[in-house]
Amino acid sequence: MDEASLIRAAQQGDQDAFASLVQSYDQNVLRIAINLLRSPEEAKDVYQEAFLRVYRNLHTFRFDCSFPTWLYRIVTNICLDHLRKRKVRKEEPSVVESSGGEFNVLEAVEEQRADNDPQRRLLTGELRSRIERALSGLTPRERMVFEMRHYQGLRLRAIGESLGTTEEAAKNCLFRATQKMRTALGDYA
Repeated sequence: MDEASLIRAAQQGDQDAFASLVQSYDQNVLRIAINLLRSPEEAKDVYQEAFLRVYRNLHTFRFDCSFPTWLYRIVTNICLDHLRKRKVRKEEPSVVESSGGEFNVLEAVEEQRADNDPQRRLLTGELRSRIERALSGLTPRERMVFEMRHYQGLRLRAIGESLGTTEEAAKNCLFRATQKMRTALGDYA
């Protein structure tokens, strides 16, 4: 069954069709939320909230845009809400509490390609740290556009639609974010 048929079936109340839609996009939704929020726990909350909103509002989907664009707009809006709340609470996004104390989520992810080369692991860790610092220097909107383009591979038109703006505005935002990243990364860029 193609995506349009799945959507129509889910709009008619077909739970299996809705489950298929969720399965098709669940990893992308979680990846977007983790990349934007840098918090696995918040990302899981966003994931659940996003699919709950999709379920409740699927009847309003009119095929004016692609389903992924509509879904990603929901996800990014929820992420922006979480980032606004976090800014008010002044939380540190990539540091997570655990039973052993605090740890940085980004440093906890193992680099598979580095194999057992300590020098490569060190360089990879330094680069990851510099990229994270550079990303943290972007505004939430710039970071979202940058990550949707470079990590999710979305086209500027889809990014603009997801954020409820124009392709040109998304392009300008991406340009500003890219310039800031180049400046922050200096010799790595």
